[in-house]
Amino acid sequence: MSLFTMDVARSPLARVNPVAKLAATLAVSVTLLLSIDPVSAGVALAATLVLLPFARLPARAVWLRLWPIVVAALIAGAGTVLYGRASGEVFFHWGLVRVSEGSLDLAIAIVLRVLAIAVPSVLLFATTDPTDLADGLAQVLRLPARFVLGALAGLRLVGLLVADWRELGMARRARGVADRGRIRRFLGQAFALLVLAIRRGTKLATAMEARGFGARGARSWARPSRLGWRDAVLVAIAIAVAAASVVAAVIAGTWTLVFAL
Repeated sequence: MSLFTMDVARSPLARVNPVAKLAATLAVSVTLLLSIDPVSAGVALAATLVLLPFARLPARAVWLRLWPIVVAALIAGAGTVLYGRASGEVFFHWGLVRVSEGSLDLAIAIVLRVLAIAVPSVLLFATTDPTDLADGLAQVLRLPARFVLGALAGLRLVGLLVADWRELGMARRARGVADRGRIRRFLGQAFALLVLAIRRGTKLATAMEARGFGARGARSWARPSRLGWRDAVLVAIAIAVAAASVVAAVIAGTWTLVFAL
């Protein structure tokens, strides 16, 4: 399956420059990382959910990308409830487990914080074509072209590695060498995949050098990457959401810098 599927390619976010998406993500993430409180994270998450319909992403595509994050956030919250720093009224205590008013508040803040940071990041970069991202990094941010193109080539091979793993498994079963010992089978198949990946990477590097991808000096680009009004709108929305979350937390009296904890 392609890393940039057709169900998200039609979204308006797909026409936004990846550099602008990166700037918007950093604006929200850095702001929320400054404080652990439920108000700022809750405001940012609520704003993301309100703006989500404007992205015109299929519900199934959104759920498939977000459910691991939701599960991880709930697991982090459960661990904080049971083993977080106890403060205020203690509701339950058994051994190392201590559920208190403070641990519950902290767990809610952590769950909201994880979701508020991860949800917009995943949605923005789910609508990003890896080639467009490489063009933006090299042309707009002026990162070294050799590094960007090498990373893009490696990213494009991820799907081939998945297919190779599946084919290696079927081939080993056909030869009767994968009938016993799951750990031994996994290690052997992983080593075979590593050898195959190194050989393919060597051939790809040679082919890219032969085509001039490693040449020094200024290079041309098939698709120019420029910033436009859509990019400015997205960054402005992100800054507005970050500012609103901070203002709401300050007014509610919950804003606390992590350096002060």
